[in-house]
Amino acid sequence: MTPRNPRRLHGLHVLADDDPRWPLDPCEQAEAACRGGAAVVQLRCKHSPDRRTLAWGKTIRSETRKSGTLFFVNDRFDLALALGADGVHLGQDDLPPHRIPAAARDRLLVGHSTHTLDQAQAARLENLDYVALGPIFGTTSKDSAWPAPGLSGLREAARAVSPLPLIAIGGIDCERAGEIVRAGASGAAVVSAVAGSADPVAATRLLVEALAAAKRPESDRPD
Repeated sequence: MTPRNPRRLHGLHVLADDDPRWPLDPCEQAEAACRGGAAVVQLRCKHSPDRRTLAWGKTIRSETRKSGTLFFVNDRFDLALALGADGVHLGQDDLPPHRIPAAARDRLLVGHSTHTLDQAQAARLENLDYVALGPIFGTTSKDSAWPAPGLSGLREAARAVSPLPLIAIGGIDCERAGEIVRAGASGAAVVSAVAGSADPVAATRLLVEALAAAKRPESDRPD
């Protein structure tokens, strides 16, 4: 069982994505994320069969163990269990968190995507380890039918789900990292900022540093 320490879920979540437009495959994205200091790597496979997802996941599980990075699988708690992952991330159209069997829930951390304040408030009543909200500023990594809640929506959702960590997703870069932290986010989840970067290790490291800097008291920040 993965220890339930909410602080381990704070920081940068990098989605290792199998969209064919990215120059790197999910394993390469995950390796870069681990080298750059991401807190969480999440394998998201929307275009691949289970066999390929499992093969990628096995490699990523090995890499995340070496770096001490948490490993999540998107959508599928059965694949997360098969891979010995730390957790599963569920969307609004996936299996509801409360329907995960108790034995599986004991082994997995669980995150849940939300897009509105109402969904975030409902998620607070689930047996979750963190809540994600977005797309905060819109997104280019996938189609979304939901309007961007922006910083005001993020601020309300962070209050609604507290003390659970709230992870912001959608259109987040280094410049916006400070904005989401000041609005109450515990971290950020990104796809294209790493997957589409010419230097994904450096991109990860810069995002990690931007989030960390935003959390430091102003008196501790360099001039």
